[in-house]
Amino acid sequence: MAAMRLLERDAPLATLHRILATVPSGGGRLAFIEGEAGVGKTSLLGAFKAAVGPDVEVLVGACDPLSTPRPLGPLVDVAAALDPTLVALLRGGASRNEVQDALLLALRDGRRPGIVLVLEDLHWADEASLDALQFIGRRIASTQALVVGSYRDDEVGRQHPLRAVVGELATSPAVERIRLEPLTVTAVTALAEGSGLDGPELHHLTGGNPFYVTEVIAGAPARIPPTVRVAVLARAARLSGPALRTLEAAAVIGLVVDPPLLNRIVESPATEECLARGLLLSDDATYRFRHEVARQAILEAIDPATRIDLNARVLRALERQPAGTVALARLAHHAEAARDGEAVLRYAPQAGREAAASGAHRQAAEQLARAIRFADQLPADERATLLAEAGREHAVIGRYDVTIPTYLEAIRIWQGLGEVPRQVAILSDIAKAYVSMGQNLEAEAASAKAMELAAELDAGPEKVEATNTQAYLRMLDRDNAEAVKLGREAIALGTPDPGAIASVVQAWNTVGAARIMLSDFDGVADLEASLQLAVSHGLDRNAASAYGVCASGLGEMYRFADADPWFEDGLRYTTERDLDANRGYLEAWASLVLMHRGDWSRAGALASKVAGGPARGSISGIMAFLALGRLRARRGDPDAWEALDEALEMADRTATLQRIAPVRAARAEAAWLAGDVRRAGEEARAAFDLARRKSHPWHVGELGWWMVKAGEAVPDVSLAAEPWHLQFDGRWREAADAWLALECPYEAARALLEADDTAAVEEAHGTFDRLGARPAAALATRRLRELGATVIPRGRRPTTRSNQAGLTARELEVLGLLASGLQNREIAARLFLSPRTVDHHVSAVLGKLGVASRAAAPAAASKLGIAAQFGQPGRPE
Repeated sequence: MAAMRLLERDAPLATLHRILATVPSGGGRLAFIEGEAGVGKTSLLGAFKAAVGPDVEVLVGACDPLSTPRPLGPLVDVAAALDPTLVALLRGGASRNEVQDALLLALRDGRRPGIVLVLEDLHWADEASLDALQFIGRRIASTQALVVGSYRDDEVGRQHPLRAVVGELATSPAVERIRLEPLTVTAVTALAEGSGLDGPELHHLTGGNPFYVTEVIAGAPARIPPTVRVAVLARAARLSGPALRTLEAAAVIGLVVDPPLLNRIVESPATEECLARGLLLSDDATYRFRHEVARQAILEAIDPATRIDLNARVLRALERQPAGTVALARLAHHAEAARDGEAVLRYAPQAGREAAASGAHRQAAEQLARAIRFADQLPADERATLLAEAGREHAVIGRYDVTIPTYLEAIRIWQGLGEVPRQVAILSDIAKAYVSMGQNLEAEAASAKAMELAAELDAGPEKVEATNTQAYLRMLDRDNAEAVKLGREAIALGTPDPGAIASVVQAWNTVGAARIMLSDFDGVADLEASLQLAVSHGLDRNAASAYGVCASGLGEMYRFADADPWFEDGLRYTTERDLDANRGYLEAWASLVLMHRGDWSRAGALASKVAGGPARGSISGIMAFLALGRLRARRGDPDAWEALDEALEMADRTATLQRIAPVRAARAEAAWLAGDVRRAGEEARAAFDLARRKSHPWHVGELGWWMVKAGEAVPDVSLAAEPWHLQFDGRWREAADAWLALECPYEAARALLEADDTAAVEEAHGTFDRLGARPAAALATRRLRELGATVIPRGRRPTTRSNQAGLTARELEVLGLLASGLQNREIAARLFLSPRTVDHHVSAVLGKLGVASRAAAPAAASKLGIAAQFGQPGRPE
């Protein structure tokens, strides 16, 4: 079949060449090619590869259309050409960090004049490959390479892991997205010329999809088929019997077909006829389908019994190849398709462990789930072990809906076998899974059972972990003295046992956090010990946890200056290692700290980023929505309750003080600011008794304060932290000074609002006005009138007061230009400002609007009734 012309792709081709040309002087670049299946992504990349100069090395790695892809598949494809070190690491089962570091070094190799690394079909990528892409993408500007990734955007839904990767990386100036659109009527008509087909009708029925169009034209039908699948099958129906059997065998083998393998599956394969009909293509070494859509159409049309038999033949042929030359994931795929349970159990668990070791935990979970489907034939202890492995891998990827029942089945088996140590281990794991789901009551029950069984055991890793888990739960529920006691027991039990190192690291973490909650700030030293131990044993996630626990713990106790280095170092550590979940928790807490310090623009932008990302449904999401809700309430923005309702729904599921109390306090404040004092009291009362039982000075103080403001009798607030004590005693100036010493300007002004002298309330009004705290400023104005003030402060200038988000005139101009689609450099030129100044203005606009991206800013402004200013260019500043 003659090759079809590449039409209407000059612009994306030119973009790729432009990006490549910037690499030598401007550093590496990443480009995403996106579009629907069959839109021509592979054809575009083929044309690009053919056009680059001889001094540019183009390497192509492809993701697998297997039911569960091989880990790091596209990197395996290019490793030998890229760097022999990478080959050795991939074959030797190296860690994720080692593989990623080696890949980055290879792309930074200044001895190569130019590298283009193409990663095709990223919508099929395994988790480890996506992690590697994210790692490289964040550092691409430091390389000398152009990395190009293609994917079907119509298959990347809201929950697809690639969506988050592309969404984050696309914000970098070193990353571009190139979307391929379907062909126009003009192009389709040009392609159909001489075929006897009506161009406009062909365009209407195919939607301009290039693959669909060319399949129809190649088949030269009397009537245009209604789907691309029908078009492919219509062409296949014209093949002879031997050619059709050959095509079916090729479809079972995969998108790319090794000729010797095909010869072992089909006797005397009729490949020439398949090639002549254009149903297979050929290069120097392999056959391949024109598109995965075509292969799937053929594969799905094969008689089920024939498909099972062909998979069995492929499996036997692959098993005869030298050991280590065929991916375990591929063997497991064909084993399941062949309904060969023994082979599935031979390959799938190994494939799962290999995937887990490489960091492809999603694929590990899928492989272990595949093995479980055939595990009835295993002995009970082997089946329970497999279930436990599957439960852990599903927990890593957050699929607790699978983790919990899988763990419970393993426990049931081990109970029947009388395996007490294994029951203890899995009960500790299930307790932590319940915590992650926000089901702390169920976690308590599982941990209590683990402790009961562990009492029968001698010292060992299982007993250490049971004790550590119980200490962790006590700390989460702010039973801090008990947490310290149990944590120290776990440390003493586990320190002599090398197998308990992870539990000991976590126990130091727990002890430190609990001591901080007891206002014993020597607990920071325990967290430093946890951090050093974790780093020395390569336990990255445990080290990240130490940063998060210390930063958030000090933040919860209003020790912001002490928390700063933990935030800064922790964010750097988690970013360098792509530990996004840990980074999200640090960012959520950092947004709360920024809010208390009065840096509301940055607080809003950071909280919006976390709340709108993958961490939305986690404890990070609780704290981000808490920050957003509190910030919106203090600014008088709409949708404060939307964020606070979301936070409460998640917090209530945890049944823990550390989540419930701050959310209830924020809701009480929001109600008070809105003039609903009855509701303020109800919200505070809902958590006050819990805070008092847990002896938490800051929560007792704030919740008690809102109850008092609601007109309720003064509760027992003897435990309250100093600034709250001073407020309860009516010592407003001392309370304000105490809040200022803690870097809390809003809280200081709120304390002064209770004063009986005009000067203090005017001072409060000035702070509220400066922060953009409209409801509190209004309360200060009313209080001044009550005190008989004859002059009421004007507040901020009208251009700032005229919009609910408190945008200045300059920020309104910037918003207008953002809405026009201008980038920061273009805005700078239009307004005669420096790019750095515009960067600050854009950050302020996003923060005040409470959005994470520039694209969301115009809609958020419109919702607030803010009209962006599209006036004359400003003067130089």
